[in-house]
Amino acid sequence: MNQTTTIALYQPMLQSIAYKMLGCMHDAEDMVQDAFLKYLSVDHEKIDNVKAYLIRSVTNNCLNHLNSLKQKKKDYLESVKLPDLFDKIDFSHLDLKHELSSALGVLHKKLGPLERGLFVLREGFDFDYEELQHIFNKKKEHCRQLVCRAKDKLSKETERFTYSFNSDKYFEAIKKACSSGEFDDLLGQILEEDEE
Repeated sequence: MNQTTTIALYQPMLQSIAYKMLGCMHDAEDMVQDAFLKYLSVDHEKIDNVKAYLIRSVTNNCLNHLNSLKQKKKDYLESVKLPDLFDKIDFSHLDLKHELSSALGVLHKKLGPLERGLFVLREGFDFDYEELQHIFNKKKEHCRQLVCRAKDKLSKETERFTYSFNSDKYFEAIKKACSSGEFDDLLGQILEEDEE
């Protein structure tokens, strides 16, 4: 069998294998092309089974490509340090701080400490009800009901409130929770009783 016939015969099968491994037609075509280039440059008398040789060659190309992508992703993720990003943000000069202060003030006025804690961790940090059950030592259904009540209370009124609490402590606690995953300070701020 000549080289052109070999390529025409095995190319669709090899492309299908590569596509199943990589999930990208463009990359699959490249892997098959590389396999054929290698096949064309070797001594064909040393190849006992052309089909098996080409399948192994395409499979190896795909595995090498996947490992290369995995390593690039790992290198990129290691080069980005999220805590460093948070350390560089100066919350005191952002309009976001004013907006968050207003929102936290509404939470303080409309919700009790337990509702506030459940609502912030569920809606702000995407805690599931299993985690909330353990943190607050309440049944999962009770936690779900309190979050629903909190949402209901927050949606009923839209008026502005005056409030008195230390928003700077809140921001430090939020910043710490986002950068290190430690929620103790934030929970302390959330569950603190309102000052009259």
